[in-house]
Amino acid sequence: MAPRPAAAAVFVVGAVVALLLLPPPAAAAPVGVNWGTMMSHPIHPSAVVEMLRANGVDRVKLFDADPWTVAALAGSGVQAMLAAPNDQVASLARDPHRARDWVRHNVTANVNAGVDVRYVAVGNEPFLKSYNGSFINITFPALKNMQRALDEAGFGQRIKVVVPLNADIYSSPENKPVPSAGSFRKDINTLMVDIVNYLHANDAPFVVNIYPFLSLYHNPSFPLNFSFFDGATKPVYDQGMVYTNVFDANFDTLVWSLRKAGVPDMRIIVGEVGWPTDGDKNANIKYAQRFYNGFLRKMAKNIGTSLRPGRMEVYLFALIDENQKSVLPGRFERHWGLFTYDGKPKFSMDLSGNGKGNLAEVKGVQYLPSHWCVFNKDTKDKYKDLPASVNYACSNADCTPLGMSGLVLLEALQRSQQQMLHKEGACFQYMF
Repeated sequence: MAPRPAAAAVFVVGAVVALLLLPPPAAAAPVGVNWGTMMSHPIHPSAVVEMLRANGVDRVKLFDADPWTVAALAGSGVQAMLAAPNDQVASLARDPHRARDWVRHNVTANVNAGVDVRYVAVGNEPFLKSYNGSFINITFPALKNMQRALDEAGFGQRIKVVVPLNADIYSSPENKPVPSAGSFRKDINTLMVDIVNYLHANDAPFVVNIYPFLSLYHNPSFPLNFSFFDGATKPVYDQGMVYTNVFDANFDTLVWSLRKAGVPDMRIIVGEVGWPTDGDKNANIKYAQRFYNGFLRKMAKNIGTSLRPGRMEVYLFALIDENQKSVLPGRFERHWGLFTYDGKPKFSMDLSGNGKGNLAEVKGVQYLPSHWCVFNKDTKDKYKDLPASVNYACSNADCTPLGMSGLVLLEALQRSQQQMLHKEGACFQYMF
């Protein structure tokens, strides 16, 4: 893939320090991070990797295998989960040669360059109900083709193929909402039994994404305190087990589902877990900090859950805010980052869970000079092109601070000169 064009970046990181010259990494964190790149102005990957090492992060989960990003991991000591995105799943399922090519270009080449690849993800949450079954018939064939390709390339024993799945693939019935009643969704139960047994036979883990925040977002009646880890809630009891937070209950619902699928001892990785900081009444700094403080203390103690005590492998979601993510699930989608778009920590946080440190920010970020486009209020038909301009602007920038609906956004733009439109070109800037 060709290098990213310089014009795509709003800031440029200065001269990249060679990884061999970096200071030794801090003590390994109990968690990894998801590193997404759906942003209009990405930070240079080498600067991100330097920041990861400064924070003691030794594992990252990616959503593709973009050479611009992956190459920065070479020689860093940071383990990587690479991914074939959903738009590649059909071709991987249809043609084994595509899987071999994918492994050659994205696994063999990167391993030879010094990247510590540990997992290859086939798709991302392919069985979401919102996909209307688009990936149900192709994910398992793609998974098997990728596994065979890794085996043929000599990586099958050290690099495992996984399928990151959303927690909506399993549940407990409404009349018995406890973990022991959990099982895989009826529409995909047979498929899930086949997949988990195949993964287990290849010594691959089950990767699940669990979001306590979404329990609140989708259910206004959900008890707020059950989303956190400080015990300020009424416990749930289930066959002698006591649950004081939804994360543990959700995780153990998966454990029960795996038991019923015939793989009770299957290893589980939490591929995504986190809390957004904007875009919803419950998405804010206060709740995010409360969630992470409790979660990281839990990870540091290695207490696990009632059914799976001990150390857990988890990846926080996400590393940096991504302003080009779809907001169809909610405007919070662009605000999952632990760091702002320019690599600054949003709040005090210690990844070790000991409460004695704070996040190191990205170093060397440089900014272009600020400039603003002025709305000419005297122009005839000045609001004629406003809706189209708003749509354009909000597809390339984050409009969350302007309101929770297009109507509120439009009214805010009309009455505030802080949001200014330049009618003669593709220029739209915000003054927050």
